[in-house]
Amino acid sequence: MLNMNIIDNLVEARRKAAEQYNTSVDFIQGICGEFERYTQISPKYYEKYDVKRGLRNKDGTGVMAGVTLIGNVKGYIMEDGEKVPAPGQLFYRGINVEELIDGFTSAGRFGFEETAYLLMFGGLPTKEELEQFKDILSYYRELPPNFTEDMILTAPSHDVMNKLARSVLALYSYDPDPDNNTLPIEMLQAIRLIARFPVIVAHAFAAKQHYFDRGSLYLHRPQPELSVAENFLYSVRHDNRFTPEEAHLLDLCLVLHMEHGGGNNSAFACRVLSSSGTDIYSAIAAAVGSLKGPKHGGANMRVMKMFDEIEANVKDWKDTDEVSAYLTRILKKEAGDGSGLIYGMGHAIYTVSDPRAVILKRFAKKIAADKGMLDEFELFETVERLTPDLFHAVTGQEKAMCANVDMYSGLVYKMMGIPPELYTPLFAIARIVGWCAHRVEEVYNPYGRIIRPAYKAVMPKRSFVPLEERGEN
Repeated sequence: MLNMNIIDNLVEARRKAAEQYNTSVDFIQGICGEFERYTQISPKYYEKYDVKRGLRNKDGTGVMAGVTLIGNVKGYIMEDGEKVPAPGQLFYRGINVEELIDGFTSAGRFGFEETAYLLMFGGLPTKEELEQFKDILSYYRELPPNFTEDMILTAPSHDVMNKLARSVLALYSYDPDPDNNTLPIEMLQAIRLIARFPVIVAHAFAAKQHYFDRGSLYLHRPQPELSVAENFLYSVRHDNRFTPEEAHLLDLCLVLHMEHGGGNNSAFACRVLSSSGTDIYSAIAAAVGSLKGPKHGGANMRVMKMFDEIEANVKDWKDTDEVSAYLTRILKKEAGDGSGLIYGMGHAIYTVSDPRAVILKRFAKKIAADKGMLDEFELFETVERLTPDLFHAVTGQEKAMCANVDMYSGLVYKMMGIPPELYTPLFAIARIVGWCAHRVEEVYNPYGRIIRPAYKAVMPKRSFVPLEERGEN
């Protein structure tokens, strides 16, 4: 009898909660018109006050907000005040990423740990330093006791990025000295976060599959002898199996996503919070929240969803005219998600080429041949080739446009059998290194000031009206 009472009470509580939710939505929807009346900002103000919307200049270049020694992104040349398109280049601590990748891949090494050391400490490690750094990362992969049970399984999320951000904030409570910002402690906190991100993601994904997808719950402990890439594949696969080729390709993806200058949205978010003097956990959680957005790290999922639609609606993938016709419909907002965007094409800095996409595409073609997916790979190439001219024809805009890294990263993950809900978390597993490097640089910048840009207030002055004199809207 008692059990039936408990069930009846739960049913009644849920009914009342649903009723209150609907009532609240109806009320808020009714007064949203008032919000819209007081919140519409005319585009003329951006021109009048020379507002750098998106912190971008009129020519598309970024507003200079700081200096850094960590990463550099080159996508064009300035000549006589004009942007001239140029092949893209990416540098980590002054080293061209292509040279860096060639260095460790030609030797058959995994590159994540070596590159993380470079970005965090500024120089390439010796053999002894690299081994010791790997040992430290391996040691800190283990999450605090009961962390998975208390912080991940107890409050699972259907979105792994959401769970990752909450877990980062929760780690503050497990740090015996979380607000200590001396350099050695900051570095140790950063290394712990770098080491734990893959494990948190793997456990959050397992919880998501179990509680939301009705699957079995598989939790695997990280293995000390495996690299970051190997451990991730070991952790997210039920049978722990992966091939050396898969591990090295994932390692390459992680290195390519690790850093992209201080101006990218998530790194800048991290620097903004760090400039206030807050702790590393708060700053990194903000960066995770930024990366989750579809205009940033979530773009690779948008790419794959778009290609699912293209593949379903284009009968002959090799028919250029048919592919062009469907892409034109996307650009005209008649197909796709209605945004008029062809995801995976275009970049804020790169013009002629995105070096990350160039490198990834080369490896993607090989794995596509091995997996029997060359037709799909060639469709991606076709979209990449056709989009710039179609964009100009539909919009009339003269804009240098190339494929960005998101064009091929999702395809590589798909060919490796990695579920779409892990695409953006994998980005975070890589970019945590860049975030931590920028965090430490921001905190220890001798010219550091809180980042605080200006907003021009354009609302008209109004007088306060007593409650009794306010009429119905």
